[in-house]
Amino acid sequence: MKQLSYDSIMADVLAEHNELIPVLNRFGICLGVGDLSLLELCEEHELNPDFILTVLNVYLDESFLPDTALNLFDTGLIADYFHRTVENYIEVLVPNIEKHLNAFIAMSGTESRELGMLRKLFMRFSERMTGYLQRMAADEDDDLPDDLLHDLKSILIKHLSREYNQNLAYATIFSVHSLEKDLAAHNRLRCRVLRPKLSELDHTGIRELHQSIHDDHPLPRNDVHSRSLTNRETEILRLIVQGHTNKEIAEELVISHNTVLTHRKNIIAKTGIKTVSGLTFYCIRNGLITL
Repeated sequence: MKQLSYDSIMADVLAEHNELIPVLNRFGICLGVGDLSLLELCEEHELNPDFILTVLNVYLDESFLPDTALNLFDTGLIADYFHRTVENYIEVLVPNIEKHLNAFIAMSGTESRELGMLRKLFMRFSERMTGYLQRMAADEDDDLPDDLLHDLKSILIKHLSREYNQNLAYATIFSVHSLEKDLAAHNRLRCRVLRPKLSELDHTGIRELHQSIHDDHPLPRNDVHSRSLTNRETEILRLIVQGHTNKEIAEELVISHNTVLTHRKNIIAKTGIKTVSGLTFYCIRNGLITL
């Protein structure tokens, strides 16, 4: 991918790469950029063009590796960007998913059991995500709840009844996907630019965002020949959603621990769902369990 330069006309860049709009918003740059180049826009807003150019290129190009850029950036500048990014996630991107999901549910008429479970799944994600971002802002280690984000999108794509409003479902999926992409890009930014510089101030470090953001949707075609669960996988799935551990499942079915792990891997590959909450939804939706 062609990298941006100081001479890049930002109106053209934003027209092609809409995902950069919220990134520029974090620097205080709003829409209405005219015909200004990146350098001219930075000068107008009294911003560091080297830092912004590096951030944008990391967001656009997964293979981009800054060379000597770190020496050009003040740690206060980086810390401020972290703060603004967390604010943007909490105040804009996560609420945007909720807005579209609520509209989707409201336009679907009487809330069914599966929509109720979908709402609960999002609320659980929202609580965990907000807590994670607040701890991230405080430079604390924690795991990103991207598994719930992945399951929310997977359920909408694969497991909902077809009579629901498709346009509103798409809007919800797109808002989830936008957050996923932004988190993945921010992870690259942490690893390649921000984390090395912040280590000068933060000796505890910042744990990398969960790697599964990069491979949220693997559907192996050679290893799994059928999307239908086998009888054994269905049996194990029921035990999983009932809260049994791998050890308890192995003892219950008189199989090895490794066999349980293999079946769980196949269940995830076939359903596209990773969390117990999401798998519970899948079971109820497909009549595998009743409440």
